Amino acid sequence: MSRRPQPAWTSFDDLREKLRRRWAAGEFLRALARGEPWQPVELPLRAPTSAELAADFGAAQDWLGRWRQVDDTLVRLEWKTVGGRLVGTNTVPAKVRIERPEQLWRLLRAAGEVERFATLLDRTHRAAPALAGWVTDHPMKALAQADRWDRLVDTVRWIERYGGPDRYLRQVDVPGVDTKFIEQHRGVLAELLDRQLPPERVAAEHPPSRFVQRYRLRGKPAYVRLRSLDATPPAGLAPYRELTVRAGELAAVPIAATRVFVVENEITYLALPQVDGALAILGGGYAASALHAVPWLADRELIYWGDIDTHGFAILDRLRAVFPHVRSMLMDRVTLLAHRPHWGREASPVNTVMPALTPDESALYADLVTDTFGPAVRLEQERIRFSRVEQALRVEQVGPFVVPGDVLLNGDDDGGPG
Repeated sequence: MSRRPQPAWTSFDDLREKLRRRWAAGEFLRALARGEPWQPVELPLRAPTSAELAADFGAAQDWLGRWRQVDDTLVRLEWKTVGGRLVGTNTVPAKVRIERPEQLWRLLRAAGEVERFATLLDRTHRAAPALAGWVTDHPMKALAQADRWDRLVDTVRWIERYGGPDRYLRQVDVPGVDTKFIEQHRGVLAELLDRQLPPERVAAEHPPSRFVQRYRLRGKPAYVRLRSLDATPPAGLAPYRELTVRAGELAAVPIAATRVFVVENEITYLALPQVDGALAILGGGYAASALHAVPWLADRELIYWGDIDTHGFAILDRLRAVFPHVRSMLMDRVTLLAHRPHWGREASPVNTVMPALTPDESALYADLVTDTFGPAVRLEQERIRFSRVEQALRVEQVGPFVVPGDVLLNGDDDGGPG
């Protein structure tokens, strides 16, 4: 025999849960912080109907008994009459009314949190009035930060007073605060700084995850690693054959090279053979973006060689947006198809408009995006046969790079030394 389902009549626990949801949404503390007059809280109760009383009078009496035991200093019950000829008339609770805020705090067992919030809000009004609005709007988030709130506010005020493009994040000097603390609480600090700082101090185009850039602090300098491909290091690099320098400093000291090769892979960069009057720059991944700060590259013959994948073309597109004359090397369809056994799979391809690509580059990029050759095909530059690299550089020695399809560059060879 199946058991009769429990009636869906409102219990005191149901009532408390409804109020807890409203508490968790910040409704009550927000009204308190705004100084809004207290409005008694009223909630209707799902009570037995006449038919339900007749069908299960015992269960209804048990339910009614539990409500009669509720502490009347917490809530006031409003009653209504139900019944009929089968069970007679009965009075049942129809509505709960909470008259005073103290009753609600006791019912939710939240009196301590209310006091803590009021103290936090008062301290914020005195220390950083602009942040009091954030506390008011986000009371539960503020309470969650109560143990570290003073440090957060002090960090915001320090950045307001002393932050700027000449200060690293590491220089924030607040007791109990270090860079790890700032990184761990970057999200809430960003919300507070957006309130505290004037608009010109916030670079809103950067998300909070790019904390340094968003709040115009001093970022890590971009470094450029470069080596001479000439037997004699050129002026600006000599007496060294290889250096790693800040991009800003490199911009101020032009190097007397006629050609500059930008390559992604480190071992390929190191293995490039001699090319008269040439310079190699390691632009691994999106590090090539650091070259935007080196204006004298506009006066050099600039060749970019990256992986044949969507990200490789994205880097080329960005570089060409700054240096329209940059040419690509070994990033063509013939090179890709000649190395089919060495194909890999790109983990997270990009698919966006790249207006700076040439028609041939755009066609190959489109084929990669649409998986014409297979899913997420990529050819990393270190997988290209080195004899092909040497052939490409020999062509560069004697004149401008020949378009892909040139017999010397793309034809079959025996794989031996160039």
